[in-house]
Amino acid sequence: MKRLINLKPRRAARVALALLPFLLIAFVYLGISSARHAENPNDRLLPLPVQMADTFVGMATEANVRTGSIPLWTDTAASLQRLGIGVGISALVALVFGLFSGGLPLFRAPFSPLITVISLIPPLAILPILFIAFGTGETAKVVLIIVGITPFLIRDLTGEALRLPDEQRIKAQTLGASSWQVMLRVLLPQLTPRLISTTRLALGSAWLFLIAAEAIAAQDGLGYRIFLVRRYLAMDVILPYVAWITLLAFVIDQALLWISRWSFPWYHVDEKAAG
Repeated sequence: MKRLINLKPRRAARVALALLPFLLIAFVYLGISSARHAENPNDRLLPLPVQMADTFVGMATEANVRTGSIPLWTDTAASLQRLGIGVGISALVALVFGLFSGGLPLFRAPFSPLITVISLIPPLAILPILFIAFGTGETAKVVLIIVGITPFLIRDLTGEALRLPDEQRIKAQTLGASSWQVMLRVLLPQLTPRLISTTRLALGSAWLFLIAAEAIAAQDGLGYRIFLVRRYLAMDVILPYVAWITLLAFVIDQALLWISRWSFPWYHVDEKAAG
């Protein structure tokens, strides 16, 4: 008799088990929503799925009377642009700092404590400072994302570089590699897939900072729309937007995973063995 710890579900069972929590949540929500609407047909707190679907379709197909643009796609494009720029700059800066900090002790000594201190500052606490310094335009929102996730990425990459076996550096130097060549030929190829993996983990925080910035000072964006309609208790807009943000985050996460697996299959060997 197999122990519970050794039992692994087959592919079909894994899919069923993965869907089960979502189905339970949907069932509970539908039951509570139906009960509330039976007592009050005008209830706005828990709209019926059909109401949310109608509202979402309207937001995705009908142009705004004032601006002439379609709200869902305008908001999505604005948010994704801010998120992409912020995460892209953060990843690039983190890769450079992680490479130098992990490869050069003389670089790590002065900068590592600084990055540690910066990573302890709550990014949302300095949001007013960013608005004062950069205004309420796009720059402040992007900078908030950069400040929020870059220190985490740098610390993770630096730690990954320090965890690499010293034998790799020693062998490279024995073969005549310079410090620059060791960093580019030994460290960089192994830090890049780790960067993608760490960026996937940081996406949740990046979305949080983006939504917070858009809620305070923006004229478009997914966060802006959610906080704009909250005063009207428009849950038929808020809940579909939250679901849409979740779907976008999931798609981006899976896209990064696919890129990592396609570009660095050796990095995911253990995942295939575990699966």
